[in-house]
Order: sequence, then C-alpha cells, then structure tokens
Amino acid sequence: MKIERADKDDYPELITVWEASVRATHDFLREEDIEFLRPLILAHYFDAVELHCVRNAQGALLGFCGVAEDSIEMLFVAPKYRGQGVGTALCLHAIEKMHATKVDVNEQNPQALGFYKHMGFRVTGRSSLDGQGKPFPLLHMTLG
Repeated sequence: MKIERADKDDYPELITVWEASVRATHDFLREEDIEFLRPLILAHYFDAVELHCVRNAQGALLGFCGVAEDSIEMLFVAPKYRGQGVGTALCLHAIEKMHATKVDVNEQNPQALGFYKHMGFRVTGRSSLDGQGKPFPLLHMTLG
C-alpha cells in the first residue's frame, strides 16, 4: 500500500469511495442525507482538509483520509478493502505524519467507534447534532 497526497483531480474517485463506504457503514443515513452531503463534500469539505489516499500497486484507490489542524475529519475505505489494513494505515499516517489527535465519530456507527478505540482514541465528549445541525449525535474522541 502506498499513501500519497490527493488533489482535485482525485475528487471523482474520492467521492465514489466515500459514497460506497457510507452506504456500507452508515445505515442510519437516508438516501436524501447522502444526496444532501455529496455536493457539500465535493464543493467544500474536500477543500477544507489535507487529503491523503491509499492506492494499490495497480493504482486503484482503496481509501482516503482528510485532516484539518489536529483532527481527522474524514476517513473512508472502499467496502471491498475493509479489514485489510487500509484504515489502520491511513489513521496511523494521520497520527504520525499529520499530528492528528482528535476525531469525531457518529454515535450510530459502532464499527467506527470500535476502530478508533482500537487505534488509541477515547471518548471525551458528545454533541447531540452533527456539523450540519442534523440529529446525528457525534462522539468527540481524543488520542491517549
């Protein structure tokens, strides 16, 4: 696996991985929630973070993460590559190379909560609304 910086040319591939990952792991989101988020991610959220991605030897995008300041703002893995170390590699890269120490996790996503706990994060707070003011509670996690 190779971790590299992603740029605007990668956005179409990144959004495809995002949507596939969300559909596989965020069963609390409705179709209209995904449709609402997709253009925001493309137009704003990707630009607000430093993006890195993992590609295999053939160049296929396996997953990506986005970090802003000291926070992992997004980490998504293509469903067929889950459980193969892609998320772990991206998270370690975010921690070790980008100095991330925080992450917010949807409370209704127990797989993500378990993953970040395994990576050394602990819950330090909770918000009843997500970043868009929608009723999807967030757990605030800090490394250590």
